[in-house]
Amino acid sequence: MNRLDVIEALMRQKKLKNYLEIGVANGHIFFRVKSSFKLAVDPAFSFDRLRRVGKAILNPANLANQYFEKTSDAFFAEDAERVIATTPLQLALIDGMHEYQFALRDVENTLHYLSDDGVIILHDCNPLTPGAAVPYEEWVEGQWNGDVWKTVVHLRSQRPDLNVFVLDTDQGLGIVTRKKPESMLDFTPSQIARLTYEDFAQNRTHWLNLKSPDYFYAYFGIEK
Repeated sequence: MNRLDVIEALMRQKKLKNYLEIGVANGHIFFRVKSSFKLAVDPAFSFDRLRRVGKAILNPANLANQYFEKTSDAFFAEDAERVIATTPLQLALIDGMHEYQFALRDVENTLHYLSDDGVIILHDCNPLTPGAAVPYEEWVEGQWNGDVWKTVVHLRSQRPDLNVFVLDTDQGLGIVTRKKPESMLDFTPSQIARLTYEDFAQNRTHWLNLKSPDYFYAYFGIEK
């Protein structure tokens, strides 16, 4: 299971459609999503206009795509109110800058426009090595997940209006929905900021509310 599998299952079986993707890069996920309302946000797209045309031929849903080549902070400050005001988001993939405060702002800004039945998917929540969890300026090679895991800890500590868990697949897929949480953590933001990877590694399952991939189907009541 990967993030595209989750997106497609939710769109197909839960009828979710209006879609936002933050951190689009080369569009590997974005262009394959079938929705008539899709927003792409990235400060530097890794594709040109010709590829957009080609992807629209392969997937006609891409004809109506809206592209915002800017940071997610700038998008929410300058465009979101106008673009999303009458079309509440139902599904969002947040895969931008993999650092705690960036990812947290993306989640909180997206929640402002998310429908009651909406779902946020947060990528890179489960770094498996210390090297994958360092800040960007310290990253050397291999997989980089950053400290998005702290965003999960923050939401599970500070947002009693949200149920948050992480699927143990595809570098850790965080799932955020507007439901009563099954459990909460009790960290303050300042405590979270001081947590280390070693702390996380010792408490991974509990802090992430880590679930097997099959839990996704049970939670949303959909078929494999």
